[in-house]
Amino acid sequence: LSSMFSECSSLLYVDMSNFNTSKVESLAYMFNNCTSLETLDLSGFDTSSVAEMHYMFAGCSSLSTLNISSFDTSHVTNMYSMFEGCGSLTSLDLSNFDTSSTRYMEKMFYDCSSLTSIVLNSFDTANVTGMYAIFKGCTSLTIIDISSFDMSKVSNYSTGYMFDNCTSLNTVYVRSQDEVDKINSYSYKPASVEVLIKSV
Repeated sequence: LSSMFSECSSLLYVDMSNFNTSKVESLAYMFNNCTSLETLDLSGFDTSSVAEMHYMFAGCSSLSTLNISSFDTSHVTNMYSMFEGCGSLTSLDLSNFDTSSTRYMEKMFYDCSSLTSIVLNSFDTANVTGMYAIFKGCTSLTIIDISSFDMSKVSNYSTGYMFDNCTSLNTVYVRSQDEVDKINSYSYKPASVEVLIKSV
């Protein structure tokens, strides 16, 4: 289903409740730049075979309601720019996401400028190699808890700009001193942001 609705900039509504997606392997760019789409319910999607979700919702600048609560992401390797430019989303609960197979998260939430709440506590990032600019431009977030993130395979370059232009951010919670050091040295976070190890 890659790029199925990409660049459908006037699309206001789509009913996908009857889609059988059990054999689908790629959802990359599926709704890319659907700039007028405000609501999307994909709760009926079977994503158990999907390996690619990069740019899936990128540029959906009017999207304010998104139901992906049923997503099985256990085989997804690429989430690059998945939500980039979703400037109308105010909250994202991704506690159902299994990211144990994921390698690429660069710019995943880039310019999600209205996000005030994001739940990432299920994220297993042990295999992730890239987080470049993952939260860049999230100007409404005040606290980010990434204490589930293992950044051991993420290079110093790939932590670059992680929190750049996060103008309201004051606290980032991480799992260990290694993450503290990487973020303080390479993430281009605002100077006032505290990076703290979350106590268990």
